[in-house]
Amino acid sequence: MKEKKILVLNQHQIAQKIDRIAYQLLEDNFDEKEIIIAGIRPRGNFLAERLKKILDKIAPFKSTLMNIELDKQSTSLRAKTDADISICNNKAVIIVDDVLNSGKTLAYGFGVFLDVPLKKLRTVVLVDRNHKSFPVTTDYAGIALSTVLKEHVEVVLTEDGEEDAVYLR
Repeated sequence: MKEKKILVLNQHQIAQKIDRIAYQLLEDNFDEKEIIIAGIRPRGNFLAERLKKILDKIAPFKSTLMNIELDKQSTSLRAKTDADISICNNKAVIIVDDVLNSGKTLAYGFGVFLDVPLKKLRTVVLVDRNHKSFPVTTDYAGIALSTVLKEHVEVVLTEDGEEDAVYLR
């Protein structure tokens, strides 16, 4: 039997959600000179790049992109960034991921910045599944989905080689 795949967001709807989040980030950071947009690989960085593109057009501040790579299987924080973490000193940092499920990935993402004096730290996800095991909330979400644990949310972005979509399996 073929696996059932339900379309939750299409390409146009995803673009609308990302635009809305970018404008919310603009409002929240209007007085900043620079913000850091930190995308968690493998798909959070794609979303972060799109947000940066929009902010570069509409915002008076500079936005700098940073990628975070986490070892999610580790029982302790193991993370790498593609930029020196000190560029975040006294700046607003936005952590971006595609889906918030248990909260573990975002919690590890917070850990990257524990020893850095930040002005503020915000979180963005495209899909918030509401299955948190960790006390993590998101500041900006494209959509909140109430799902059962056995269901899987798949985010496909054109950077993956397919048309943008969010599916529930």
